[in-house]
Amino acid sequence: MKTVRLQIQGQVQGVWFRESMRREAENHGVTGWVSNRADGSVEAVIQGAAGAVDHLLEWAKTGPLMARVERVLMEAYPSDRRFSQFEKRTD
Repeated sequence: MKTVRLQIQGQVQGVWFRESMRREAENHGVTGWVSNRADGSVEAVIQGAAGAVDHLLEWAKTGPLMARVERVLMEAYPSDRRFSQFEKRTD
């Protein structure tokens, strides 16, 4: 099980990034959450099999069609918490 925290920067709010990430995560069996941040970026914690998490990380570097991702910051998220689904958190 791999868990990482992402901060996605660029034009990533108002372009269906969170919903698109939720769908992509569910399609690949990844759990966790995604949320808009006050600074205009998107934050996510993603958890699952290493290959599935790596796939979602690669997806996040581009995002949905209207997004313009400039940078994805990633850090390990040492947590004993296990997520049961992928949640799109409200602003």
